[in-house]
Amino acid sequence: MSTVNTASTPSSGDRRPVADRVAGAPISWGVCEVPGWGFQLDPDTVLRQMRELGLSATEFGPDGFLPDEPQAKAETLAGYGLKAVGQFVPVILHDPGHDPLPEVERAMEGLVAAQASTVVIAAATGQEGYDDRPVLDDAGWSTLLGNLDRITDAAAAHGLVATLHPHVGTMIESGEETERVLAGSRVGLCLDTGHLLIGGGDPVGIAQRNPERIVHTHLKDVRVDWAKRVQSGEVTYTEAVAGGMYVPLGEGDVDIRAIVTALEGSGYAGWYVLEQDTILAGAPAGGGEGPGPVADVRASIAHLLAVAGDPSSAEE
Repeated sequence: MSTVNTASTPSSGDRRPVADRVAGAPISWGVCEVPGWGFQLDPDTVLRQMRELGLSATEFGPDGFLPDEPQAKAETLAGYGLKAVGQFVPVILHDPGHDPLPEVERAMEGLVAAQASTVVIAAATGQEGYDDRPVLDDAGWSTLLGNLDRITDAAAAHGLVATLHPHVGTMIESGEETERVLAGSRVGLCLDTGHLLIGGGDPVGIAQRNPERIVHTHLKDVRVDWAKRVQSGEVTYTEAVAGGMYVPLGEGDVDIRAIVTALEGSGYAGWYVLEQDTILAGAPAGGGEGPGPVADVRASIAHLLAVAGDPSSAEE
């Protein structure tokens, strides 16, 4: 099996406590790149609430959420006392007539300016949204895997780590497809516990079998009843998100404890990014004090610290 370039990955020798490796993501506040996704909260609300929850870092969110200019992006986060972790970058990887590197290079400029560590690549279909995807043939696979290695090398040249994010509605969504990426390229894996389960994969099994390839983690919990409806085609991914497929950690069917135990036991020193994909119908009532993103993220933080054995957590 190919191995990932870990030049910029934290080593277990300087590993910080789990509580210091918990990051937020704007998607937990309903901020998403998909047109028509739902009500979009402003950056001030999202970043301020992240910091009030005790989060010390975040991913960038979609293009347009933060300023485009790399230094301005970094200064915006710093103004809220937040570090940058990485950025989700969906790019077309399977089309031999399309070079994804220029798009990725632009994203990496902002990551370097903000002293982030990780570029999170998704294998975009070229279509809008995540409700349908074409079939990838052998030529497409060859192009995709080659582009992942090119991106891995380009990221390393910038002092960053490149990861592939299996994602529903992209060219890599299932456990089988993820295993093919691990076997056929050098890219690191962003373990997204929710998308892998929804795509028919086994996030616990991947964490236990391939811990050395996992350099970034998106922690999600999902209701498997909704996931099965997506898999069968009964509902679209977007409909399932709106219906409540994603829930706070510990309230769904993903074995978060087993995943964190496997990663921590292997010496994982990376971030745990809390992502509860959310579609908002409007601004949450009560300024964040009632049901909504703040309450959900707070519950997820408590559950993660509990399963990680952090004594500061009162849960369990």
